[in-house]
Amino acid sequence: MRAKRLYQITRTFMHYGLNDLIPPRYMPWSIRMARIGLFWLPNKHKDKSPGARLRLALESLGPVWVKFGQMLSTRRDLLPPDIALELAKLQDRVKPFDGAKAQQLIEKALELQSIDELFDDFAVVPLASASIAQVHTARLKKGEGAGEDVVIKVIRPDIRGAIDADLSLMETLASVLAKHLPDGRRLKPKEVVREYRKTLLDELDLAREAANAIQLKRNFEDSPLLYIPTVYSDYSRTNVMVMERIDGIPVSDVDTLMAIGVDMKKLAERGVEVFFTQVFRDSFFHADMHPGNIFVSRENPDDPQYLGIDFGIVGTLNREDKRYLAENFLAFFNRDYRKVAELHIDSGWVPAHVNVEEFESAIRTVCEPIFNKPLADISFGHVLVNLFNTARRFEMEVQPQLVLLQKTLLYVEGLGRTLYPQLDLWKTAKPFLERWMQEQLGWRAVLRSVKEHAPYWAEKMPEMPTLLYDYLRNQRHMVEQQQAATAALIHSQRKHSWRIWWGLASAATVVTTALFWVSGQPVWLTASSAVVAIASIMMSWRQPANRA
Repeated sequence: MRAKRLYQITRTFMHYGLNDLIPPRYMPWSIRMARIGLFWLPNKHKDKSPGARLRLALESLGPVWVKFGQMLSTRRDLLPPDIALELAKLQDRVKPFDGAKAQQLIEKALELQSIDELFDDFAVVPLASASIAQVHTARLKKGEGAGEDVVIKVIRPDIRGAIDADLSLMETLASVLAKHLPDGRRLKPKEVVREYRKTLLDELDLAREAANAIQLKRNFEDSPLLYIPTVYSDYSRTNVMVMERIDGIPVSDVDTLMAIGVDMKKLAERGVEVFFTQVFRDSFFHADMHPGNIFVSRENPDDPQYLGIDFGIVGTLNREDKRYLAENFLAFFNRDYRKVAELHIDSGWVPAHVNVEEFESAIRTVCEPIFNKPLADISFGHVLVNLFNTARRFEMEVQPQLVLLQKTLLYVEGLGRTLYPQLDLWKTAKPFLERWMQEQLGWRAVLRSVKEHAPYWAEKMPEMPTLLYDYLRNQRHMVEQQQAATAALIHSQRKHSWRIWWGLASAATVVTTALFWVSGQPVWLTASSAVVAIASIMMSWRQPANRA
């Protein structure tokens, strides 16, 4: 089966001429010979662009490869822009599997004798279908949310085996590329596939997705910006998730949004605000915010609210990442490239041995032409892509959390400018970032830190005398141990010096004895010198007792 699938993948690659994507100067002899050996598999799509051929090949290989192409489309640091844009067209829509089978999977996961025990009006025909799962509608009969319309997301049967098999083949192909492509080390194909494996397997766990949805809902409770549907966790498992059904307009349906009078400028700006709130306030952001996962509420068109679904991929940032990102963005706003270079090195994203002046110059070379345009015409996401591309030349390692952030920012910016082409992302984001930096570095940050840590300090305060006594006692023992170690070291050094001195004396007397013997000196003199030499040798091996 593995050999058959490998041949199918190879045939697809050859029929779409994907070997042409490798520049001739980078084509090793081994790959050239392999292509000649597969002469019966010609390129049947020479009339199409390289990006289109790659997209069509991935679509023909199935859902695992489609999702891989979608992930690659966000890696602008690895792919030429035209290929990345073509891969962004990949659609994760596949033929649904049998609804009766889905019903059986739901009944088994929730331990139901019949679907009617828990749900009314279960729709055997799915509402939507994707590569990993499909969604059915129903009405909840009992428990929390009784009477509410819900959607039931169910993982495709036997999908794990197909995913594992294709991932294994991907890893094999990545190892070949890493070994044979001259640029394989920079492109890091094995690391890319490893990252994709983690992302894809996370999406298979609907219990994880349910937890992500609950966290996001808590973060935006009663918020006018974003509404997250309620997840009924009592009825959710690793392969089944039950969630409130929402009624919204797809954010990509601009005509309908405009027809009902939605304030498009406010909607676009709120998308930016939602993104920066998730990243800098919550450190927890929806990392798959493409148009298929975002809807707009039909209520209050003058005060529009986003509705989010599909929470399989989320990103997190630690405090240091957030601070360095905010400072980087603000430094870009102010065109302070020296600060950008120093921040990359201080954060550890770029090695400390990198020359700051050279790094600063490279960043200026890339960014200054961009800033010659009006700010409203500059893509925030592409500036970030260019920054990461430049940093990679200075040994910046790929940061997974930054890749997710970059991908999400590109989604948000593209979405915002689709809704409102005049959107100035810089103008919208700068006040938010400046306010966040003031809160993190000003007196408010000090007060907040004291408030956050006060309960811990209050808990530990009664233990302080005991901890102080133990510390002082340990310090005294450490001093005694250090003194003993110092005395032992001095004794060892004296012993070593003693042996060296007597060793030199032994060598000198042996040489003197030999000279006396050769030069014919009196026997008593030669014998005396020999006795002294023997005594010196014995003394050099004698333990120098009581000399510490």
